[in-house]
This record gives sequence, C-alpha cells and structure tokens, in this order.
Amino acid sequence: MKTIRKGARYLAVAADTILSVVFAFLAPLLFFSGGWVFRTWNHLSMEELVFHLKTPLEGTNTALVREYILECLLPSVIIFLLIQIFFFLIRKKRFFHLTNGILLTVLILISLGTLYAAAKKLNLKQYLEAQNTSSDFIETYYVDPAETVITFPEEKRNLIYIFLESMETTYTDLENGGGFSENVIPDLTAIAQENEDFSGTGPQINGAHAMYGSTWTMGAMFAHTAGLPLNISIQGNDMDTQEHFFPGITTLGDILEKEGYTQTLLIGSDATFGGRRLYFTEHGNYEIMDYPYAISCGMLPADYYVWWGYEDYHLFDFAKEKLLDLSSQEEPFHLTMLTVDTHFEDGYVCEKCGSLYGDNQYANVMACSGRQLNEFLQWIQQQDFYENTTVVLAGDHLTMDSDFCENVSEDYDRKAYTAYINPAAEAELHTERMYSTMDHFPTTLAALGAQIEGNRLGLGTNLFSSEPTLTEFLGLEEMNQELQKKSELMDRMADINENSEELMIREGRMP
Repeated sequence: MKTIRKGARYLAVAADTILSVVFAFLAPLLFFSGGWVFRTWNHLSMEELVFHLKTPLEGTNTALVREYILECLLPSVIIFLLIQIFFFLIRKKRFFHLTNGILLTVLILISLGTLYAAAKKLNLKQYLEAQNTSSDFIETYYVDPAETVITFPEEKRNLIYIFLESMETTYTDLENGGGFSENVIPDLTAIAQENEDFSGTGPQINGAHAMYGSTWTMGAMFAHTAGLPLNISIQGNDMDTQEHFFPGITTLGDILEKEGYTQTLLIGSDATFGGRRLYFTEHGNYEIMDYPYAISCGMLPADYYVWWGYEDYHLFDFAKEKLLDLSSQEEPFHLTMLTVDTHFEDGYVCEKCGSLYGDNQYANVMACSGRQLNEFLQWIQQQDFYENTTVVLAGDHLTMDSDFCENVSEDYDRKAYTAYINPAAEAELHTERMYSTMDHFPTTLAALGAQIEGNRLGLGTNLFSSEPTLTEFLGLEEMNQELQKKSELMDRMADINENSEELMIREGRMP
C-alpha cells in the first residue's frame, strides 16, 4: 500500500513538472501572440483568422514573419528558459513543489485568460453558432450566371480591373464623404467624383461594403468576380488541397474567356499566396504575371525582394508594357491588377513617397498610391485603346491596419473605394446606392456594355440598373448574419474532396 501511495505521489509530481514545462512556454506564447495579432489586425474577425491560419507560408511577407518571431516567439523562449533556470536552482529546496504548483496555476490562468479574451473579441460564440446553423439564403438569392442570358455588344470593350489593397472611402475628408479631418487620398477622391461611384449627384464619394467572407484579399477577389462570399465547409485556404477551386460556378473570368478575351493577372507578390493562382487559372485561364514570374523572366534582378515582392511603381511600369502588347492583338483584353504597397501594417514607403503627412507613414503611402494610380490612369487615357476600354478601381476590402482608423467615429459607415471609368453604361438612378463588393460582378459586365437578363448575377446586382441590391432590400446586418451560416449550395458548388490526401495530412487524419 505504501509503495502504491509513493508511486502515485511520484506520478503526480511528474505530471505537475511536465505541465509546468509545457505551460512555461505555452502561456507566454499565447499572451504575446494574442497581443500581437490584435495589434496587427485591429478588426480581425474569426473567419479571417481561420483563413490565415490555414494559408500556406509560401508568398507571405517575410517582414511579418520576422516581426512575429521577434515579438512573440523570442520573448516566449526567453521566459521559458528563465523559468527552467529558476526551477533548476530551487529543485532541492523544500518549497519546490509548492512553488511549482503556484507557478503552474498562474501560467494556466494566463493561458485561459488570454484564450477567453481572444474568444470574446473574435465573437467566437456567434461564429460557432453560425457554423453549426444552415441557411438557404444563398440558394434563395443566388442567380447562376451559367443560366442567365448575357449579351455582349458586337464590338467588345477591353477591361482593366485594378484591386486597390485596403483602399477605403474613409481616407478622404468629412466634406467629401470620408471619416478623416484631412484628405489623404486627394487624387482618388477627385477620380471618384469625376467618374461613377454610385454616389448620386452630390460631391461625397461612395463605396462598397465588404461583407462576411470577403474581408481579406482572396475572399475579396472571389466576391468581386464571383458575387459570392468565400465561406465553405473546410474554411479558408484549405482550397489549395483541392484539385479545383469551385468548379461548379461561373465567374467574371469564365464569362470573358467564353467571349474571347485574353486575360492576365498582374500582381507584385506570389500568386500562390491565398489560392489566387489556382482560382484565376481555373476560372478564365489567366496568364499569371506575379513576383516569381518577374524574377524568372528577368524583369527584375534575381535577388530582388521588398515588402511582398516588388513595389507598385514596378507594377505600373509592367502594366504599361503589357497593355501595349495586349492592345496590339485582335482579341479584346482583360487585365486584372492588385496593388500591394498599402498593405498593413503602415504600408511600404517607396522611393516615390513624400512626407506631406509628417510621420504618419500610412497616410503618406496612401497618398503616394493614389498619386501613382492617377498618373497611370492619365497614361491609359492617352493611349489609342482607351476609347474602347473600361477601367474599374476597386478597394479589395477595408484596411487591417491596427490604428490608422482609430480616430474615425464608430458611427461612420466604412466602405471600400469604387470608381468606374469610361463605362459603356449610365446609372438609371441618380441617388446614393447601398452596395457590396459582390455587386461589382454584374456591374463590371454592364460597364462593358453587356446586357444582363434580370440585372443580377451571383448575389450581386448591376448598379447601373434600377434593380435594388440585396443590401438595399434586406439591410447589411441581416445579410451578414445569413452569410455566416452554412450553405448547402456553396458546399455543392465548391465540390470539396474531404478525403484528398493533402487535406487529410493537414488535418492530421493520415495514419
């Protein structure tokens, strides 16, 4: 009996020691990681977190990885080692077990407290409830482009679609419809006012709401071009474990490919990141011109790498060369671009950036981006192909920068920037429209002069028409609530292979 009690005490001590070692590293790592994540992604949502946790590191901004190592991993390792040294020094003291128990309790409380605070900030309860609730919302309102009559004009227009990283209408001043006291995007403000942003007749600019499932770059690009949220059974970027990316849907790229367009995706980062390469290759057979492409083709030196790949001024230079090449061909062309300098945190200061806004780096980068876009647009307007070309400037989503919008009123309605330039359509309504980034899908086709039966595709509405958008019809809150829920239609269209070998390995289901 005495031997059994002694063995039990030994096992208890061993268990406490093992737990102490584990939590000596886990507690500080959770604590530092939680602080870093919410400083870096101030408005992080649960679906974004799930998406990025499943995103492969390939193509990730190395500065972000270094920052995490320095601010989270390194201090956690240091604290872990200090605790182990402390335990080693007192290992033979009579109060060792008491101290070990107290410290273990503190470490567990820190871990649980950090997890609780994170769960509350991320609205984990609401997220889990939505994930376990089915809705026929998408099935009810989805308009299948494959079953919709879309008629193009005999002479097809070219399309230049520019995704503007993290660009919001918020950045202009209050007088022009923004949330800032000082306008940090004067060039883009003027562009929106001089062209179509569906703001009506007033001077205040208007933009698109980023709905659930479209608040990060891949989700946004999917929403803009497919009229759907990226909300699926396996979550986030596990789509890269699949052989296909939503083979059951028809997107902007699919429609334009069928109409004979030559299509190109031009970005200054690695297209593999976020599943962009798979999506744009599968839907529209785009030529992918990304950072690895630029290096492999000698467009940049082999060792060139800044920020996420290369700066936007290189992007615009490469775009000019590509546009001249595309315009010399007989087929209509579609060039999609994605800027990157305005990515969080604080953006990238290139050699063209000034310091008009003092030490506010992100404001200077935003202004620089707007100025470069304006210069690029002016160049386009001087080219022979411009007369038959429509240009769309669209913020992909709201910024994830931790503090740039901290002084903006909570009552202010933040929207992604919008401007349709040289469209082959006129708005039937001259009032301010309420719309989402999913409305860009049919609106872009209408801007090319296409006639869309019913003026709706996906969950989007042609904004040039008088047809109400779903956000106008249902309201933002109700629509967002429904988009969070599981959709059988989305699962069928995604055609997920739950037993793909790569997915099983990633989920730890392989023997």
